[in-house]
Amino acid sequence: MELRHLHYFVVLAEKLHFGAAAEKLGIAAPTLSVQIKQLEESIGVELFTRTKRSVSLTQAGALFLVEANATLAQAERAREIGRLASRGEVGHLGLGYVSSALWSGILSKLLSQFRKQNLNVTITPREYPMNELPVMVSEGKLDIAFIRSPIRLPDDIKSLHIQQDIFCVALPAAHPLAARQQPVEPFELRNEKFIIPEQPHGTIEVARRGGFKVKKSESPGSLVDVLSRVSFNEGVAIVPDVLSNTVFLPEVVYRPLAAPAIPSEINIIYRKWERSPTVISFIDFTRNLFTS
Repeated sequence: MELRHLHYFVVLAEKLHFGAAAEKLGIAAPTLSVQIKQLEESIGVELFTRTKRSVSLTQAGALFLVEANATLAQAERAREIGRLASRGEVGHLGLGYVSSALWSGILSKLLSQFRKQNLNVTITPREYPMNELPVMVSEGKLDIAFIRSPIRLPDDIKSLHIQQDIFCVALPAAHPLAARQQPVEPFELRNEKFIIPEQPHGTIEVARRGGFKVKKSESPGSLVDVLSRVSFNEGVAIVPDVLSNTVFLPEVVYRPLAAPAIPSEINIIYRKWERSPTVISFIDFTRNLFTS
C-alpha cells in the first residue's frame, strides 16, 4: 500500500463514481479500478460496495476513510516540515550571550525580528561567562553566541561584527571625578582600584594610555556584579558606554573617557563549517540585518 492508493481511495470515497473520481485524478477509470482493487487486496477488506448503478462505502471503508485522511494529512505535514527544514525555517537554535549584549538591546531586536519571520524555529537563549562561549560553540553545545571582542577564538570559529560601542568609566558617586562633566583622562585613574569585567580590554587600554599598571583589581563576573562593587565604593570600572543609558544603580555615575575613544564590539560567533540550515539561516539573517 502506497500513499497514492490512499489518495485514490479518498477521492473515490468523495465522488462515489469511478468516472468522476478518475477525471479528478487525471487517470483512466479502469486504472482507478485496478488501483482500488490492489488496495483492498493489500489490506484484505472490501472498501466499496459496487453495483452497475452505484458505488458506496462499506462499513470498513467508512472507518478506513477516517484513517486515510489522517495519514495523508500527516504525510503532507511531513513534506512541509522537510521543505521548511531544508530552508532553515524550522528547527532549534541554542544561543549563548554575554550580559552586555542584552543591555545593548541588540539581542532582543535580532531575536524579535527573526522570530517574526521564522515561526517554526525554537530559540533557547541563555547567559554564560564570556570565556566559556567560544568553546561551547566549537564543541556544538551552542549554535550561536554573542560576545564582546577582542577574545581568543578556536580555529574552527568565525565571527561577525554587528555593533560598535565605546568604553566609559563607572565611578562611585562619592568619587571626586564623578562631580565633573568633562571626560576623564586615563592618567587620572592611575591610583584607582579597578573592578574588572569579563572583557578586560577597556581596562588594559586605559592603563596603557595612562602610563600605569593596574595595581589592585577584582574580577567578580557579570557586569551587574561589577557595577554593584562600584556602588559599594570598592573601586572603578571600565565598562561599555551602552550601560550608561540602560543600567542604573544607586551610587554609580558614568563618565566618558577622553578621546580617542576605546572601541568595544559586539560580535556573533559560529562554526566555520556549519551545515545546519537553521543556523545558516540565522547567520544570513543577522548579516543582512546589520550590514544592509
